[in-house]
Amino acid sequence: MKERIIFHVDVNNAFLSWTAVLLLKKGYPIDIREIPSIIGGSETERRGIVLAKSPVAKRFGIKTAETIYQAKRKCPNLKVFPPNYHWYYEQSTKLFEYLSQYSPVLEKFSIDECFIDMTGTNYLYKDYYQLAIKIKEEIKEKFGFTVNVGIGNNKLCAKMASDFEKPDKVHTLLKEEVEEKLWPLNVGDLFMVGKRTTEELNKLNIFTIKDLAMASDKILERQFKNQARYLKEAAWGIDNTKVEPRSSKTTSISTTETLTHDYTDEEKLKDILFRQTEDVTRELRKQKQYAKTVAVIYKNNSFRNYSAQSKLPYPTNSTKEIYKLVIEIFNKSYKKDPIRLIGVRLADLQETKERQLTLFEENTIEEDQEEEIQKTIDDINQKFGKSIVAPASLKIIGNPKSKRNMKN
Repeated sequence: MKERIIFHVDVNNAFLSWTAVLLLKKGYPIDIREIPSIIGGSETERRGIVLAKSPVAKRFGIKTAETIYQAKRKCPNLKVFPPNYHWYYEQSTKLFEYLSQYSPVLEKFSIDECFIDMTGTNYLYKDYYQLAIKIKEEIKEKFGFTVNVGIGNNKLCAKMASDFEKPDKVHTLLKEEVEEKLWPLNVGDLFMVGKRTTEELNKLNIFTIKDLAMASDKILERQFKNQARYLKEAAWGIDNTKVEPRSSKTTSISTTETLTHDYTDEEKLKDILFRQTEDVTRELRKQKQYAKTVAVIYKNNSFRNYSAQSKLPYPTNSTKEIYKLVIEIFNKSYKKDPIRLIGVRLADLQETKERQLTLFEENTIEEDQEEEIQKTIDDINQKFGKSIVAPASLKIIGNPKSKRNMKN
């Protein structure tokens, strides 16, 4: 059996780095990675939160997720820049396309990180460490931002390796290095071990990953139930999960966005849902699939998650039809609470749009024409950038103000 080799590639400080690249392209005189700067809401928006911070800002004690108001009290000359999610998506897409040349088995883990299964490519690449350095340097030269690359025999170890020291580094955590490199770390540094689990482990006098590796199975099972097995295996660097690229027959597509501050303005939330619906339906059409179920996902300012879903009368990949249902769901399910995160999910995906026709139902010529129009729009946006073109009727569905604006 061939030894598995997995790369984990993680963009260093993605939102701030990608914003810096964009500003430099536009002629901004300073690299914001080298000054006290953050990505967040408007400077005048006291409820805005810090999404990303520069290394210089970090030295002032500025923390991710604190308010901009708090951050500016720590550093009065702090520069605040708004997020640009379209640009981030574009940079992410270009990065993953570049990485795919090294192996077709690539799993997107988030917008700024992925796993690459390099197993079986030893006849192409004799030294994986040197290959990782080459990839890291090419990304820096080609795109203008840096990444960390972790190398392991599984996804867990590759992920842990990429976090060892940042930025712009390559690290290994192979099976023979687990005791030396992994065990001395604090148990809270172990992937998927959160604050509450760390506190519970500490109560059991488990403070390092080595402590966890040596802990009694019975004690762990009594305290953590089904989670105990994961904790013990992770402490030993064991992970058998596969690197799984998104299948062309995936069963769902979703997108969520953490907002720059808590939103209560329904029209702004509908604008975000419109953009998200564009994204998921574009992906749906790219995969030549049709959705039957639509859901809207929320997280409020108390970090409480809730969602609501509804079914379409028949499978479709029409942005217009899906956005109509998104707005219907939103109008029924939104609880008027301050929203920190919002998203759209499409499920029950099918490869055909078959529907039952009755003698009294109009033909689908208009629908087919709309699909052709939407395909043309996708082609234009693919060539010149997302959302360059969109049917005006889509905005009118969710935002009555748009209709008034068009008349003026």
